[in-house]
Amino acid sequence: MRMITSERLLLRPWQEDDADFLLDLECRWEVVRFLGAHPATMRTRADALASIRRRRAVDHPVHGIWAITATDGSLVGNLLLKPIPLSAGESSDGPTDVEIGWHLHPDAWGHGYATEAAAAVLRDAAGRGLTRVLAVTDPENHASQAVCRRLGMTALGRTTRYYDTVNDLFESAGVSHEA
Repeated sequence: MRMITSERLLLRPWQEDDADFLLDLECRWEVVRFLGAHPATMRTRADALASIRRRRAVDHPVHGIWAITATDGSLVGNLLLKPIPLSAGESSDGPTDVEIGWHLHPDAWGHGYATEAAAAVLRDAAGRGLTRVLAVTDPENHASQAVCRRLGMTALGRTTRYYDTVNDLFESAGVSHEA
């Protein structure tokens, strides 16, 4: 998987050496509470290593799951660009929808890292021909919705199309955002 850079960040593939950080990140309810229909905290280093292996298995010219690192090399979070799982009973009537998502360590909140990392990935994806990206947010996840607005994404309203739950949906068409 490729690396993506921005002014202050490097997005790179997850490595086994990142397991302690990933466990620290995803053992926190405040970080994972909005991830998927049935969020759960990570419990063990073995779980972190298994998750890193799954993240590294994404082998696609556009999609990926990246570790977000600051310029000093410290890990700050996770960013993904991948197909969105449809809810049960939903049919795909066109190309597979692609989502962008992020979660950062609480120590990294409030520094603009999510917006900067997402903008860099959206620019990279646009350069590789991806013309539409969605963000699927829990209705109570106001912080991620604010990132979507800073990215210039359009609010499409509530949906049950993804993840077997109610979400607020945002769309980025053209995906050529400035950080």
